[in-house]
Order: sequence, then C-alpha cells, then structure tokens
Amino acid sequence: MEHFLYSINITFPIFFVIVIGYILKRIGMLDGNFVEKANKFNFNVTLPALLFKDLSNINFSEQFHLDFVLFCMISTSLCFWLIWGGAKLFLKDKRMRSAFVQGSFRSSAAVLGIAFIQNLCGNSGMGPMMIVSTVPLYNIYSVLVLTLEAENGGEKIDLARKMKAACVNIIKNPIILAILAGTVVSLFHIHFPVMVHKTVTSLSSMATPLALIAIGAGFEIGDAWQKVKPALAATLVKLVLQTAVFLPAILYLGFDRAEIVACLIMLSAPTTPSCYIMAQNMGSDEILSSGIIVLTTLFSAVTMTGWIFLLRSMGVI
Repeated sequence: MEHFLYSINITFPIFFVIVIGYILKRIGMLDGNFVEKANKFNFNVTLPALLFKDLSNINFSEQFHLDFVLFCMISTSLCFWLIWGGAKLFLKDKRMRSAFVQGSFRSSAAVLGIAFIQNLCGNSGMGPMMIVSTVPLYNIYSVLVLTLEAENGGEKIDLARKMKAACVNIIKNPIILAILAGTVVSLFHIHFPVMVHKTVTSLSSMATPLALIAIGAGFEIGDAWQKVKPALAATLVKLVLQTAVFLPAILYLGFDRAEIVACLIMLSAPTTPSCYIMAQNMGSDEILSSGIIVLTTLFSAVTMTGWIFLLRSMGVI
C-alpha cells in the first residue's frame, strides 16, 4: 500500500496539471499561440536546463558501472528498433508511426524518473547514471525516427537527404547539447557562481509544469479519441511489454537494488512530455503523442505499483 501511495502521489498530480491545462484552454485563458510558444521555450530552454543541472551534479568516478551503463544503452536500442520495425508493419501513416515509436520507447527519465527513484530509494540512486546512459539515445533515436519518417510536401525525400537532416538535427538538438555540457561540467568539476547556479535551477524548475500545461492546452479530445487504439497500444508497450521482456535479464545480471530500481524506471516510467514538444516541432503527430503521454501517465500508477509489488515479493528491492 505504501508504494501504491507513492506512485499515486507522483503520477496523479502530473495528470491533474495536464487536465488544468486542458481546462484553461477551453475557458479561453490560454490559446494556440501560448501552446506554440510554450513548447518552443520548453524545447530550447527549460528541458535543456533541467538535464544540464542534473547531469552536472553527477559524480562519475563513483557512479559509473560499465555493466549497468551497457545494459541501459543496449536495452534502449533494442526497444527502439523492435518497436520501429513493428510500427512499420501496422501503421501506414508516417506521422502516426513516428509518434507511436517515440512514445512507446522513450521514458520520462529526467522529468519523472528521479522522482520515482527518490520515493523508492530515498535518494537519486543510480538515476543520474541511467539518465546519461539513455537520454542521449532517447533524443538521437527520436530525431532519427521523426526525420526519416518525415515527408516533404507529401512527397518522399531521398534517403541521403533524410540522413543528412537527421545528423544535423541531432547535432543542433538543444537537449543533446545540454547533456554534453552537463557531462563536461561534471567530469572537469567546473563550479559556477551562485547567481548562475540559481538561474539554471529556476529555469529547470519550470520544465515539467510548463510542459504539462502545454500538453493539456494542446490536447484535442475529439482527435485523440479517434486515435485511442494506437495510443492504448503504445501505452501497453511502454508500461508493460518492455519491462516484461527485459526483467529476466535484469535479474540474471545480478544488479544491486539501486540499479534494479533505475532499470525499472527506465523501462516502465510514463512517456516523457518532451515527446509532444519534439513531435510538434518536427512535424510528427502531436495529437497521438499527447494521448500517449496522458494515458501512460494515468495508467502508470497501476502498472508501476504492480512491478514494484512483484520485485518486492521476490526480495530484490
């Protein structure tokens, strides 16, 4: 019951903020222009600030475990390629396909992951190391699928141009740049003046609530209901199937408690709100993306509790 309450206290408030954004849009307090500007601001400023702050505080010499890092990277890569391959078989619409793939494999490691881990472990545990192992891949793979599944004016563009555009988008992605900068700051023990630290902290604290408000304000119930089947399918993949596939490997490798918790969050946490931001900014299906985010956030209270109960009953966490 204790862990069930922990999950509810993390997931339900987030869902309620999304609902508030939806209501504010419907009563006219927010409009489409706000949603567009807020998403761009989050994508270029607040989310990079959040990742930079978290990663710059990591002690790599103490927290770097090669087997754990490799598992995070390999399992993330396998999830992405398997989901993309499956999506090509069942989804013909390219915009829906790219949104489905991104929403199905990409966890909210930075925004929600640390909160989950702190509730389970009392501290961030291996969360920051999981972030540095997976978040770059989340963004690289997301840019890859969003770019390669794009169409130019309804006409397919050649593979070379798509790959060039994907590489450029990855290099220019502010989230990737923030991860690299935060890693450099941590490795070289760079210390900033207090005023700089407080400025970054203030910006990073805006990331989650602003992203969720924008998701709610941009959410269209009618369109989302028309796409409820792919959204539910993505939710099943995100919250259940990924963990079910990789949990035996996690237990076989003999990770410690903190590493198991971090792996659980990596695989079964709700879809990150930044999926919606990237989908809208890169021509994907933002309606499907928002539906996946809402559903994974809503149902994660049940699925996360179930996984925690299972691992507790097995005596591994």
